[in-house]
Amino acid sequence: MTQRTKIWLGVMTFAVATTIASAQNTANRMGSPDNTWINKAAQGGMAEVELGQLAQSNASSDAVKQFGKRMVDDHTKANDELKRIAADKGITLPSGLDAKSQATKDRLSKLSGKEFDRAYMEDMVKDHRVDVAEFKKEAASGKDPEVKAFASKTLPTLEEHLKLAEQTQGSTR
Repeated sequence: MTQRTKIWLGVMTFAVATTIASAQNTANRMGSPDNTWINKAAQGGMAEVELGQLAQSNASSDAVKQFGKRMVDDHTKANDELKRIAADKGITLPSGLDAKSQATKDRLSKLSGKEFDRAYMEDMVKDHRVDVAEFKKEAASGKDPEVKAFASKTLPTLEEHLKLAEQTQGSTR
């Protein structure tokens, strides 16, 4: 074997090993609990924006309309930050609602007035209880420092949303 052939084989071996290691690293990163959490948070954030827009048009109560506007404003801001984090990590976020969120949107879009107000606020209270618990868990036990920091930073806003949702729900009964 010539020296040139040995060098070429060495370079090719290194290239293949690097490609395999990179693919394994990407696969590990893509399947991580933090990645799953990011995708779930992105789905939830998109749903909050779309449902908030629906509330602004279908609600009869000014309090529910204002709550919907707050959801659009706050979750759009959080979604933008989450998109940046995901892009930095090479994570592709979903571009549309998941089946459960789409079903909720479809169900709520058929309602209006006080009926919409009650159903929307009930969903918002339930959803924000789950969100607060999931963000607390990620903030406490997430592995990726940037994702963990995002969860910690966003948690107080979600807790405020929950409190506001409970208050607003009380006014729709």
